[in-house]
Amino acid sequence: MQLNGARQAWHDCHHVPSDRQGVFLEQMGLLGTKIQITEKQRGAGRAAHQALAGRVQSAIDKLRAPLRAFGDFMYCPRLDADTQELAEEVIFILVQRRSPRMTAAKRERLEYVVKGAMARYRYMHQGGQSANADPLTSPEGFRAWLDAHYGVQLESTNWERNWGGVIRLIFECCEDVDNLALAPIADAIKEMRKIA
Repeated sequence: MQLNGARQAWHDCHHVPSDRQGVFLEQMGLLGTKIQITEKQRGAGRAAHQALAGRVQSAIDKLRAPLRAFGDFMYCPRLDADTQELAEEVIFILVQRRSPRMTAAKRERLEYVVKGAMARYRYMHQGGQSANADPLTSPEGFRAWLDAHYGVQLESTNWERNWGGVIRLIFECCEDVDNLALAPIADAIKEMRKIA
């Protein structure tokens, strides 16, 4: 596990490295399925990974549940539905607090717009790399994605006035919560680098 950044560390501390990657790929190619092997990994590399991962996991465990859920939604290799729902709820509530008044019908659609914008934000920072471009920058693409995934249709007329600012606000809220969630991990990485 390398300590390149908080996002990468969050992802890597939940990732279990495999010394048998080549064997696994060979089995997949030959058999078309994977076979569970119970052989334990031993070695200094594995021990070093576990030690570093433990420090990062400790910092994550100290976070409040909403921040931890958002971080897990963003960077954890395994994502469960409950964690995703909590992370989406955190951003939805924050957007509602920061946005001007809106009609009940718009607020109902806002829930799905938040889900869509968060999926975009997650894709952009996937695996802690933060190297992907926004896949749905065009309003048409985003509208089509929402319709395909949630059956929610947004009107294209007055897009900027109705949804452009809201989507920017959602991204700002994601960045704010992301920074709050990553700060303790960044502090832990600084401490570990001092020791090394």
